[in-house]
Amino acid sequence: MDVDVEGIILCIKGGDEIGVQTQLQEFNKEYAQCFFFDAEERDRRKQRKLEEFRHNKVREYADSDSDCDEDNQEDRGFILRQNLAVVLLRFIRTGVKCHLLRVCVRTLRILSRDKKVLGPFVTDKALLTLAKLAGLTTTDASDEACDPDSDFYDNIIASLAEAKVLHSGVEDEEEGDAEVEANDQSEDCSAIDEDAKSEDNIVNSEEVDSVSWIGNHRTSINERHRGSIHHKVLERGRKDRRESKVEGMEEEEDGESGEEALRKEAMKVLCNVVYNSTWAQERFSALSLLSGLMECLSTSVSSSSPSSVQFYELRLMFLITALRPELRTQLQQEGGVPVLTAALESGLEVQWKEQYECELQPVANPISLEASQRVIEILKILFNITYSSHRQEPSEDNAALYRHLVAILRLCLMRKCTLSNDTDELQSHTVNLLSALPLQCLDVLLVAPRDPDSEQCPGVNMDCVHILLTFMERRLESGDKIKEKLTPILNLLTESCRAHRETRHYIRKHILPPLTDVSHRPEEGSTVKNRLIRLMTHLDTDVKHCAADLLFVLCKENVRRFVKYTGYGNAAGLLATRGLLCGQGHRMSSSAGRYSSDSDSDTEEYRQVKDRINPVTGRVEVEHSNPMEGMTEEEKEEEAKTLMMLFNKLSRSNNVQTMGVDSEGKLVQLSGLRENSLGEEMRSESENDGEAEEGEKN
Repeated sequence: MDVDVEGIILCIKGGDEIGVQTQLQEFNKEYAQCFFFDAEERDRRKQRKLEEFRHNKVREYADSDSDCDEDNQEDRGFILRQNLAVVLLRFIRTGVKCHLLRVCVRTLRILSRDKKVLGPFVTDKALLTLAKLAGLTTTDASDEACDPDSDFYDNIIASLAEAKVLHSGVEDEEEGDAEVEANDQSEDCSAIDEDAKSEDNIVNSEEVDSVSWIGNHRTSINERHRGSIHHKVLERGRKDRRESKVEGMEEEEDGESGEEALRKEAMKVLCNVVYNSTWAQERFSALSLLSGLMECLSTSVSSSSPSSVQFYELRLMFLITALRPELRTQLQQEGGVPVLTAALESGLEVQWKEQYECELQPVANPISLEASQRVIEILKILFNITYSSHRQEPSEDNAALYRHLVAILRLCLMRKCTLSNDTDELQSHTVNLLSALPLQCLDVLLVAPRDPDSEQCPGVNMDCVHILLTFMERRLESGDKIKEKLTPILNLLTESCRAHRETRHYIRKHILPPLTDVSHRPEEGSTVKNRLIRLMTHLDTDVKHCAADLLFVLCKENVRRFVKYTGYGNAAGLLATRGLLCGQGHRMSSSAGRYSSDSDSDTEEYRQVKDRINPVTGRVEVEHSNPMEGMTEEEKEEEAKTLMMLFNKLSRSNNVQTMGVDSEGKLVQLSGLRENSLGEEMRSESENDGEAEEGEKN
């Protein structure tokens, strides 16, 4: 479906608002669930499908001229969308009635999904216009007359006419040269392309600078049309997750005022523009729109019931704090943490029992879908502006603020959402935020009074720690995106165990129980301990260090105990990193943990086989005969020299390097060993040459 931009312009010039509204509503209905994608990406998907098709050896594929037709159609669609954006941004600044204004802004939202059409959106005038509609500013960016500018619209129509002539010329040339070729093969190609379109797609996250629109409008359009650039193509995509579940169809929102619906649409446009354009991000900062956004959020938090716009206010705030570092600092300095904490408290409907203890109902209603989505956005923003405070010593006021926040986060861990996936996502973002806050403020997680049904460690309620432990186990079992999903919870548990001995004691009881069966390697099996030990040799450095750190802290950073539970082969990586290969019995890290003086008692089963355990593998090995049995001392020495010379040859070819442990327990290259072995090898070779010469003389 082509956009009748000329018809819309003529309706605007003639003051036919009904005609404009009718045509835009048809466009919005047709493309409400569509997104724009790079044609190159579509071609790559098509090529992968074709390679699979050829691999199955069904039949050979021959290119058809339909691909060129599609490219030309894409170019024409791009030009139409770009002109439509220019016209509508001009039109909404001329004083449009509320209902028609909503329809226009909704069309702009659909167009703003295309990064290559963002040029008209990223000017200061356009950003201020959208910000005013969203309620972020009262600045009037309109300098157009109330009557339409005929010259402006005539130029647009003329540029469309030129593009249409060029498009027709290309079509005529193609028709003159084209021949029908293998119809059944073209049908197969079309089927493959439809399969590619049916995949769930989202807007590409690459950033693009769209300031190239500034300049002569008609020249820009024609140059783009003549060029060989593959523009975006409009394809069916995945609808916004929140809207598909909460709002349903987008045409009308029940119980929503016209002003609120308009603000929501404008906020969506700003989200798309800021997400897709680095220039828009910079101008958002330069135009000081963050203060207006903060004011809007504060107003909505203080109201009795949050409006439907609040989610998009939070989404926009998340985007700008994630993409612009200076805005994170600004938001924190302007009191963003207290405002967002109040919004979080409002979304969860928190009732306080003590200073740092929230009331948790035994049978609480699950968090609604809409509220859970707002809460998740708040957690993401708080992480953006607090992640640097983890290692800092907070002031007294900040410590009280963070403890207040941690008490609410404890409630986030304990509450359930309507959907299980939302519960997991809520806990995930809560873990991320907890790992970003100062360690000394996390003691609030343990202050809840003990209940008969609660998980307990002597004198302390462990319900929250138990949930964190269960969350880690689920992530271990899933095995999906290990680095992104698992390292935050591993880091949080490690730091919590180092700071709170009760937490360490409880988690150690569940992960590292006393050893009984040592007939298998420590990494073999399906327990949490087995999975963590397997991660200690993971290819990703961050993953293996996080897993090893947790187990090392659970062993009170005692080398002997660490090797006992994991095996020296698995433990060597962490020990080498920390300079503990000498095997010191106990060595604290730079951040000394609060460890008790209790000893690691061995079970009776372990003591019976302790002397037969291989410290490298961590298990009882099958006894083998001694390979050097029956050899004389001279033969043993000769074997040792031969082995040393082989190592030296590998070292000289840079295949291996001879290493040793220095006085600090760190690995160092043994240059002296190499020189000594080289001398031994030369003497051995000279002796062999002498024996050979003596044999020739005899």
